Amino acid sequence: MGSKAIDIYYYSPSPPSRAVLMLMKALGLEHNIKITNVVIGESKKPEFIKMNPLHTIPLITDNDWHLYDSHVIMQYLVDKYAKDDSLYPKDLKKRAIVNLRLFFDACYLFPKFGAYHAPTLYSGIAPSEENAKAMDEVLMHLDHFLEENKYTAGSHLTIADFAIIPTIATIDACGSADLTKYPNIRLWYRRTKSEMSAFGYEEVNQAGSEVFAQFYKTKLSAIQ
Repeated sequence: MGSKAIDIYYYSPSPPSRAVLMLMKALGLEHNIKITNVVIGESKKPEFIKMNPLHTIPLITDNDWHLYDSHVIMQYLVDKYAKDDSLYPKDLKKRAIVNLRLFFDACYLFPKFGAYHAPTLYSGIAPSEENAKAMDEVLMHLDHFLEENKYTAGSHLTIADFAIIPTIATIDACGSADLTKYPNIRLWYRRTKSEMSAFGYEEVNQAGSEVFAQFYKTKLSAIQ
């Protein structure tokens, strides 16, 4: 480990923030949580933008070196600090599958999640049928990935599961999709929650999902 604890700039309603914090706990990394409320613009302050010009969270500082994007952060943390490569295999084919799922989250699942919820959160507009259909479609793909695998990238837990479960948990907490339609997701969800309980699942992911859901439901009720 480095000589300093790793700083994580974090906001609990943010699924990517929760992914990184749970991974840090899984790796046993000493860390300092720097709460950064993006809703009130704390990630747009000059001192933050100097560290991350995209003003996104999470952001980590490891020995005065800054890194952002949750997927890249998780790759970095495992490669640097993990005792073995089980969470992010060095075998090229196995690593490629993990990367596929990380890109699936970054390019499909999380953007569809955002497109569904953002109009309600920021513009007071109810979710559209188009965005609901798009989110169902991406969940169908995830369910397909899990048909022959216990976890999103194979037979054991990887950083792909850390990346994906915060978004699924938030969808579940908000009631934004009917997860009973996806039996493979439900089995994986239950299994992964149990396995991640040792990494602070309840206090990090469940609690953060509920904070997001409370905010979302309050906004939704105001327009119904």
